[in-house]
Amino acid sequence: MSDVLTTSRLVLRPVTVIDHAWLLAHWTEQDVRRFLFDGEILTPEEVGETIEDPDTWLWLIVPQGGQEPVGTAGLRPLEELGLEIYYSLAPVAWGKGYATEAARAVVEHALGPLGLSEVLAEVDAGNTASVAVVERLGMTAFESVPGLLGPMTRYRRTA
Repeated sequence: MSDVLTTSRLVLRPVTVIDHAWLLAHWTEQDVRRFLFDGEILTPEEVGETIEDPDTWLWLIVPQGGQEPVGTAGLRPLEELGLEIYYSLAPVAWGKGYATEAARAVVEHALGPLGLSEVLAEVDAGNTASVAVVERLGMTAFESVPGLLGPMTRYRRTA
């Protein structure tokens, strides 16, 4: 994947193997992994597998004019249902609208240039910030499923 996505405030650049250390530090931060990985700490090998996974698209979120990433946004398989949007932000970037802006860029890219007919999301019941993000993206709930942290709601947006 080589597509760079831009918004009015952000640059989303594809993750490469040189980003491994940053991703590992970011994704093992307690507040970041709380909902994204159900509190589990990823191993360096798991982070490497994610970077190399041909079924996953992953971008680093960098503020326009900045050098340091503040998070990630991507698409990954959700069981056999299709691809889901997922994202993570460093706590210093919370509350600035970056999650919605980055996720919107990824969803629009998926439904446009990538040619997907729909994009999914799966959100833990207690993750009110992510519920707000997917609703701002125009996604609608279609199913509730059990999860490690309690019930999760699945959302979709079609092309």
